Amino acid sequence: MTTSSNPAYPAGTVITGKWRKSRFIVRRVLGKGANGVVYLVQKEGSRDPYALKMGFDTLDLQSEINVLMSLQSKRKTSESPKGGPRMPYLLEVDDFKGPDGDIPFYVMRYIRGTSLHHFIRKRGHEWIGLTGLRLLEKLNGLHRFGFIFGDLKPENVMVSDVGRVELIDYGGVSSIGRSVKQFTEWYDRGYWNAGSRTSDEGYDLFAFAVLVIQMLNEEELKAAATRHLPQTRSAAQLLSIVQRSPKLKVYAEWLGRAIRGEFSGSREALKLWKETIYAPAFAGKLPGKTPRWLINAFALSLMVACLACLWAFLS
Repeated sequence: MTTSSNPAYPAGTVITGKWRKSRFIVRRVLGKGANGVVYLVQKEGSRDPYALKMGFDTLDLQSEINVLMSLQSKRKTSESPKGGPRMPYLLEVDDFKGPDGDIPFYVMRYIRGTSLHHFIRKRGHEWIGLTGLRLLEKLNGLHRFGFIFGDLKPENVMVSDVGRVELIDYGGVSSIGRSVKQFTEWYDRGYWNAGSRTSDEGYDLFAFAVLVIQMLNEEELKAAATRHLPQTRSAAQLLSIVQRSPKLKVYAEWLGRAIRGEFSGSREALKLWKETIYAPAFAGKLPGKTPRWLINAFALSLMVACLACLWAFLS
């Protein structure tokens, strides 16, 4: 039941599941990748929007579904009773009978927001601290379950208006220790001759570092990627950009360690990122355009510290 057709259905098309018989009305195309098309849909009888991914190849999409089901299962078993309900990765899996045969699809929650680079372009570079923190938290959670994201790039990171971050397109997710399934050249460790394409936590951290460089100094990153032959590209060129760029100065230590592969894992990387973005607040050096989230975090931390001192005094 493998199909090589590339479906592209217009708004108003009703996609009916072959087995579960659920009906989904296409509103618009959200994106098209190497292994499928993602549509914004509305389930018949519901007002809630969903994202429906229709695959070009059954085996390829089934591999992605298996990863999402494994993640969903592991997250359920790891949650504490006090953690509260969390949105599932998968809502429904089925086939659609198209003109060229059965086409596999799955339905997932729809993430409202914009891609990371558009969000930063609109809100300003001072938001990189918060969005970076939320993104590293997502990656750390994925790594704890034994997977890496793999194809980390701005288009695969969705940010809500309030800075909430979600990963989308899990087609590149692979188990730690396996070969990387999908990658985009700029963010690929192998592209820069900085390491292998074996799935490990450092692979995602390297991609995250390049992503930050792109957000703050895209011109130099583009020049470094295009001016050198494949065999002469190196991590040293990325490190040079970090050292020269005033915008990257605050993140220089973190970026250097990620590029050189010096973190023991994403947990250590997350800890250092927190220290990096909160250090200016605790030092009393809040910049003039500091986002509200950092000011509030500083105020809350200060209040907690004062309450702790008061408690100790009264005790």
